[in-house]
Amino acid sequence: MTKPKIGDIWRYPYLWKREADASEEGGSKHRPTALSAVVPVSEKSTLLYLLPITGTEPTDSQDALEIPPTEIRRAGLSEYKRLWIILDEYNRDELEASFYFEPNASVGSFSKAFLKVMSARFAQAIREQRASIVNRKD
Repeated sequence: MTKPKIGDIWRYPYLWKREADASEEGGSKHRPTALSAVVPVSEKSTLLYLLPITGTEPTDSQDALEIPPTEIRRAGLSEYKRLWIILDEYNRDELEASFYFEPNASVGSFSKAFLKVMSARFAQAIREQRASIVNRKD
């Protein structure tokens, strides 16, 4: 298994907040997600913070970051013309105990420069308490 790291793109059954609020347990489809944080808690526990990537243009009320075309190609997502990272919600999962994280679903990664922008925007959303968590860690 490729060890996940910040900035990686993985296919993952992302569970939207609206789906979790409707008591759904699994995401409706595997979609590209960006790892915004990989936090080792202990030798046997690593928390993953996953941001959804979507081809649907976000609404004015959503906090989103459009992915530039060069980053779309670099991330292995060339089949999409336009993509956005949604920053106002995220999934948290535990790598070692996940029912959802597939070890061989890595797609690509973002550049360090784009990762810096994404991380800063996500950190700001967390600080301002605008980001909703969907905890996939059982």
